[in-house]
Amino acid sequence: MFQKYDVIVVGAGHAGCEAAHAAAKMGSKVLLCTMNMNTIAQMSCNPAMGGVAKGQIVREIDALGGMSGIISDRSMIQFRMLNRSKGPAMWSPRTQNDRMRFAEEWRMALEHTPNVDFWQEMITGILVKDGKVRGVRTGIGIEIEANAVVLTNGTFLNGIIHIGEKQFGGGRTGEAAAKGITEQLVQLGFEAGRMKTGTPPRVDGRSLDYSKMEEQLGDENPEKFSYLDITEPLKNQKSCWITYTNKEVHQTLETGFDRSPMFNGRIQGLGPRYCPSIEDKINRFAERERHQIFVEPEGWNTVEIYVNGFSTSLPEEVQYKALRQIPGFENAKMFRPGYAIEYDFFPPTQLHLTLETQLIENLYFAGQINGTTGYEEAASQGLIAGINASLKIQEKDPFLLQRSDAYIGVLIDDLINKGTEEPYRMFTSRAEFRLLLRQDNADLRLTDKGYQIGLADEVRMNAMQDKKSKTSHLINDLKQKKWTPDEVNPTLEALGTATIQEKTTIEKLLKRPQIGIQELKTSNKDFDHYLSKYSKEVLEQAEIQIKYQSYLEKEQQMVQKLSNMENFRIPHKFDYLALSALSAEGRQKLNKIRPETLGQASRISGVSPADLSILTVYLGK
Repeated sequence: MFQKYDVIVVGAGHAGCEAAHAAAKMGSKVLLCTMNMNTIAQMSCNPAMGGVAKGQIVREIDALGGMSGIISDRSMIQFRMLNRSKGPAMWSPRTQNDRMRFAEEWRMALEHTPNVDFWQEMITGILVKDGKVRGVRTGIGIEIEANAVVLTNGTFLNGIIHIGEKQFGGGRTGEAAAKGITEQLVQLGFEAGRMKTGTPPRVDGRSLDYSKMEEQLGDENPEKFSYLDITEPLKNQKSCWITYTNKEVHQTLETGFDRSPMFNGRIQGLGPRYCPSIEDKINRFAERERHQIFVEPEGWNTVEIYVNGFSTSLPEEVQYKALRQIPGFENAKMFRPGYAIEYDFFPPTQLHLTLETQLIENLYFAGQINGTTGYEEAASQGLIAGINASLKIQEKDPFLLQRSDAYIGVLIDDLINKGTEEPYRMFTSRAEFRLLLRQDNADLRLTDKGYQIGLADEVRMNAMQDKKSKTSHLINDLKQKKWTPDEVNPTLEALGTATIQEKTTIEKLLKRPQIGIQELKTSNKDFDHYLSKYSKEVLEQAEIQIKYQSYLEKEQQMVQKLSNMENFRIPHKFDYLALSALSAEGRQKLNKIRPETLGQASRISGVSPADLSILTVYLGK
């Protein structure tokens, strides 16, 4: 009935979709297994992609040849570039998306990807022989063979949904939990744990009074995630809205605390620190009289509203009563209550940097199974797992991203070396080279890498090279072009910056914080005409590189210093336990994680500088 596949992907969420697409595009024959074909790429939580640091990840996925950026562009109903008032390292694109269109676009993209087959059924186990994965076993007992398997089970592994004192099995509301895989992996020697996440109630937008809320418009000139010019910019956008909780809301919510699964001990797993439930916010920040609520439409043609900021697992009648005390929600009709979900995960310290497990060869984990939270974090892991599964069975070198290459590299390095005891979320503060890892230059950083492994196509490569060439040409011109005091001083005075006394290059003027290319364009018609041949992206890239040149050079020097350690490889079977000079904790951590390089070893919690020096000496011998 089934042929033998190169790669089987279990789960069709954000991680599974990227894994299946990447492996198939790189030439592998792929089977994507899901419990429900109608929930492929379901946005289980908020209908949005990107945001702070997450937007950078979506751009990186796109630059490598993944699909999340394109799917987001095709389904967006609003675009905002967050943190525009800060430096470019903080600029973060975010889209509000049509939930149904997002899932539909992903399914259509996968159906039109050669080499992808589908199978709708629960997967209850993997096939293992001689320490190597051989395929999967389905709920009705079918065995399907494969050279590699990628598990992207999300919140489905032994998932339990909590609403007040009620609890029932499920991986998502209305969908069954996945049984069997955790138990088998534990028998094979894997360590498992429990985590929890939550979601807010959904309400009928027709029952809300928006006059009592603050309107949140999209950007005047909306951009896109993808570097490919294949979708039209948004001409119309849907607004989001902001309102706030108050003392009455908090008091009502507190009446249900004694029945809250979070407070009475029924939930054992740790929840996301940076996306807490409303009851957790009230408990932890008792001094605050109000909390922000984002009112987010779920699509172009639906009245369903996502109440962002009101995630809860309190009894449904308490949720309903408290909701109706929020300004604008006085007559709110609830579509479904919020709930918490508890699920199994596997500490990611059990993985290689390729996301292949250390215990079972050719078995890969990606997404929430690794203890992360967020669509973007999951999608990036799926992409890397799919790439490496395909490369491994083709007997090619693995694909690894360093911390200085991408936020994706930071994410995976953090997971493997530090592990996580709570759902991991990406922030710009986690990246020590964030000035290099901007959203605007992800294509310049990564498209060539994606092209070399056969994921990014020639169209992407040509577009990146064109942007790179034109940016370089423009910067060189700006270093040569000089303006006289008469030409530029009126503009400088108007901008409140010092005038010049002699001819000065435009490059030197642009290094001033008060001056940008747009300001100089409006002051000089000839310059405006000259710049008209360059795209907005090229102008922005040139300005950033000129303004931040010295800072970028310093970060590059730091990267170079660290790269020497990254290139110092450690034999996989190195016997750390025999190295008595290492600290006890150092031996234990190094033996458990088994770093591949000295650089990776330096980032493991518990490995001291003295341990590192001793390790360097022994490796040098």
